[in-house]
Amino acid sequence: MRVIYEPKGRAKEYSELACNWYMGCTHGCKYCFAPSCMRKKMEDWHSPDVAIRDKVVEAFRSDAERMHENNDKRPILFSFLSDPYQPIEERYKITRRILRIVQQFGLKSKILTKGAYELVKRDFDIIKAAKIELGVTVCFVNDALRQEWEPNAAPVEERFQILKEAHEAGIRTWVSLEPVIDPEEALAVIRKAAPYVDFWKVGKLNHMKEVEDQVDWHKFYVDVVALLDSLNAKYYIKEDLKKYSQSADGEV
Repeated sequence: MRVIYEPKGRAKEYSELACNWYMGCTHGCKYCFAPSCMRKKMEDWHSPDVAIRDKVVEAFRSDAERMHENNDKRPILFSFLSDPYQPIEERYKITRRILRIVQQFGLKSKILTKGAYELVKRDFDIIKAAKIELGVTVCFVNDALRQEWEPNAAPVEERFQILKEAHEAGIRTWVSLEPVIDPEEALAVIRKAAPYVDFWKVGKLNHMKEVEDQVDWHKFYVDVVALLDSLNAKYYIKEDLKKYSQSADGEV
């Protein structure tokens, strides 16, 4: 494969396969792991000069044909290192073209975005027809915190609206509640969006020790599992949070 690839390490908790067509991301999230993965400076990765991978649509079509011929049913995540619905998408429509190919070859795939409502809503027709799972990253209900941590991403109310309208349209929805930065905000996200979300993935903040150390991760683990269970929700707790299922004295 040329552009569809197998993520390594903890990334595999999100999907067996992934594909990125935009190199760089204008959302500017403070917790972004992509710059270190790509060996880029944070300011360079988050600059407005987002690049499109050379001949990425043609390369994706070739990979898709091969997967179809091999009856490869592994899901593909769009996108792992960037966002398929950043502002550049409005002009170039690379995401829409890729999703058309997914539909054509009947591939199994899922989107993860914190992009603008209008851009995501534009593709509801293909997402539904191709049975693509639509995921939204939501870490806060308080948009002031979103502005602090995700300055150029979509406002939280737009993300809730995407989930609501997608769910009502018959699209399977999921939420990446990662990274958890403020436990009370994370629990509030679940309470607010639960009616519109088919699946949850929950993971803690990493690589920001000063912020991480302010959280009682065992308490949050207990609280979030109890809340999700009370809602009969389907969910996956990522390994980095699951290890806090026991308290320091061994209690569960």
